[in-house]
Amino acid sequence: MPEPLPNVTAVSVAAQQSHGGIPFPLVLACQTPNTTLAATTAWIESHRSELEEQLAVHGALLFRGFPLATPQDFDAFIGGFGYPNFPYKDSLSNAVRTNFTERVFSANEAPADVTIYLHHEMAQTPIYPSKLLFFCEQAAETGGATPLCRSDILYEQLAERCPDFLNACETKGLRYTNVMPSLDDPASGMGRSWQSTFRRETREEAEARMRELGYTWEWLDDGCLRATTPRLQAVREVAPGRKSFFNQLIAAFKGWKDSRNDPSKAMTLGDGTPLDRDAVMLAAELAEALTFDVPWQNGDVALVDNYIVMHARRTFTGKRKILASLVAAEAATVS
Repeated sequence: MPEPLPNVTAVSVAAQQSHGGIPFPLVLACQTPNTTLAATTAWIESHRSELEEQLAVHGALLFRGFPLATPQDFDAFIGGFGYPNFPYKDSLSNAVRTNFTERVFSANEAPADVTIYLHHEMAQTPIYPSKLLFFCEQAAETGGATPLCRSDILYEQLAERCPDFLNACETKGLRYTNVMPSLDDPASGMGRSWQSTFRRETREEAEARMRELGYTWEWLDDGCLRATTPRLQAVREVAPGRKSFFNQLIAAFKGWKDSRNDPSKAMTLGDGTPLDRDAVMLAAELAEALTFDVPWQNGDVALVDNYIVMHARRTFTGKRKILASLVAAEAATVS
């Protein structure tokens, strides 16, 4: 006989937010002691439609109390959803990662004292995932939360507080510039080499790939590559009459800093004009007020709609091991 499915209920956690009476995130806790991984994946498979509906409404789901301990367990958990995999190697992300399975890899490996600011995953590239999953294999000794922010609510607040800035972002889009090293630099949150980023070994091959994607570029004397994206969307319509502030504006403006990169040179509007610094700082302040810090416990999984919710990383002490997976690559609006 098949194992009985786990009993799962929605629960409240400290500092959980609510927008229009809708909890953010929705926390789903397994109330069945000693349930198995097989029963867990069977539960996911039997509740796929309901979970997809909940994700669309809440923006993020936090699963707690399920029997997950290893990258392989996390891989099996993801398999229950039937999502198409978006391999990290196929992305244009600027972070150094380590793969554990074909669809499970480390979250950003920047040093523990580096803050990673709010962003939509890979919104600074023409190719990005629709969903993300995070798994806590080992929670940090202190800190290390993953902040989540409803950027559809942020869009509404920006429309009220600084409509001209929002309109400029929406109509002109954004261009991002970053300097990639010639070798992976794990000491930086944006230290992925240009060879790894574009999956090309020579400058000529990398240039052909960038040309295909609409980038412009400059080779630097030290072998690094300064690359600028085509104009990318800064606002995304996620449903009729519902939009999100879909970009990496806050992360780039506040956090794209290392030995090669200067945040003040990381971004312009799509027509090349500078951003309103005061408006960007207001956007960051509003986003922080809308943020829920996931208080990781070992075995937790967070499923995040990348079109609706931004994420980040707090600094931490001790060993922290958060793994990630991407779902369904999609081409962004490019011109």
